[in-house]
Amino acid sequence: MNNPDLKSGPTTRRALLRRTALGFGSLALTDLLSSTTSHGAPKNSLAGKPVHFPAPAKRVIFLFMNGGPSHLDTFDYKPELNKRSGQTAEFVNTRTRVTEERVLLGSPFSFSQHGNSGAWISDLFPQVAKHADDLCFIKTMHTDAVAHGPATLFFHTGATNLIRPSMGAWVTYGLGSENQNLPGFVSICPSELIGGVRNYGSAFLPGIYAGTALGKAERPATEAKFRNLPENGISAGQQEQIDLLRKMNQAQLGNEVDGEVLESTISSFETAFGMQQHAPEIADLDQETRATQELYGIGNKTTDNFGRQCLLARRLSEAGVRFVQVNYTDNTTTPKWDQHRDLKKDHTDHAGATDQAIAALLTDLKRRGLLDDTLVMWGGEFGRTPYSENSNGRDHNPHAGTVWMAGGGVRGGFSYGKTDELGFKGVENKVHVHDLHATLLHLLGINHEKLTFEYSGRPFRLTDVYGRVLHDIVA
Repeated sequence: MNNPDLKSGPTTRRALLRRTALGFGSLALTDLLSSTTSHGAPKNSLAGKPVHFPAPAKRVIFLFMNGGPSHLDTFDYKPELNKRSGQTAEFVNTRTRVTEERVLLGSPFSFSQHGNSGAWISDLFPQVAKHADDLCFIKTMHTDAVAHGPATLFFHTGATNLIRPSMGAWVTYGLGSENQNLPGFVSICPSELIGGVRNYGSAFLPGIYAGTALGKAERPATEAKFRNLPENGISAGQQEQIDLLRKMNQAQLGNEVDGEVLESTISSFETAFGMQQHAPEIADLDQETRATQELYGIGNKTTDNFGRQCLLARRLSEAGVRFVQVNYTDNTTTPKWDQHRDLKKDHTDHAGATDQAIAALLTDLKRRGLLDDTLVMWGGEFGRTPYSENSNGRDHNPHAGTVWMAGGGVRGGFSYGKTDELGFKGVENKVHVHDLHATLLHLLGINHEKLTFEYSGRPFRLTDVYGRVLHDIVA
């Protein structure tokens, strides 16, 4: 026993506390770190990271329309389908793979051309149509799944049934966050079903890259707040305590606790502390003028809920959140846009609830100078069939659907890909979900083949071993 710190004689309480104070901190940190995986996030996990090449987009707002909106009734005009409505034609059933005679269903909605580009848009989206020259349509989206659960997972993660990181998690892992006081990835009002948390999860990526859920589907968007945070931030006294804890934690670096994991954990705790000060204000829509709230449709019974989600998305993006997902969905196994019957009524209702807010988001981003470096993406997990189901609905169609992008370096007023005359399959420039993911990453300055993470002895990426960048849609 030659430890000079151990002296004979009684030990006072003050001396004991002085000698062991950092030890208490170490015990606390050991407990906190016990939940950290062996793949601990790198130092300063959410700090901004260099891109692979210069790129126009810095952030993403993804407007997810759960259920599969009908491309044939929204953005993919098919006059031949309308002409032959009521006639029969042969199709390979998307579920059974059996060739069948089916009755064609023309669109109950009128289409007209908009903007200098002359884009054909149905009367479901009169406000979005005013932005026709900002929109880049991808009309030949196809996927590997026909049911909502697998298709939704595939759209979000690139896998139909395995647990893989979501695209928001991959983007945040690749780029970090623009604001260290906020999460890098937020999902607004997500569903607990049809993929649930996996749609915004991080899987085997470090947990700091998972999406933070604000609110939940089928609950009022007024509840889409950061949970467990004081409404008025933290006091000066609390901040002093936080600063003291930070100094104590830093003093432990290089000691018995692994330095890299500790750095990562301290970083995540500091983000949480920063959120207490800044997040409540960001989520407070009352900070906006009444005119801006009305632009989004807030205060109108039909448009209020989704309007709040879109305005919150703009505030989060402007504040530095890298990836924001806005979910138009619910907590049932029959999502909102899933019209196997009553297509005209239900598509009218859902478009009426979302059209104004989406247009307002584009207007607001543009007037604030944010649209050029913010990539806005709209779409669902698949399209719908040109033949009828239950006489007045459409079935799932994994062979063709429409997604559109705006801002973030895409060609506005441009249409990519072409479906056949009835809109059942792509016949020109077909685009797979892996291609969409590769292109999204490219617009953010990330080479999708180089954005990898090693897990279980092999490297993984969002696009698996597939994916091609759609260079033709890049401005």
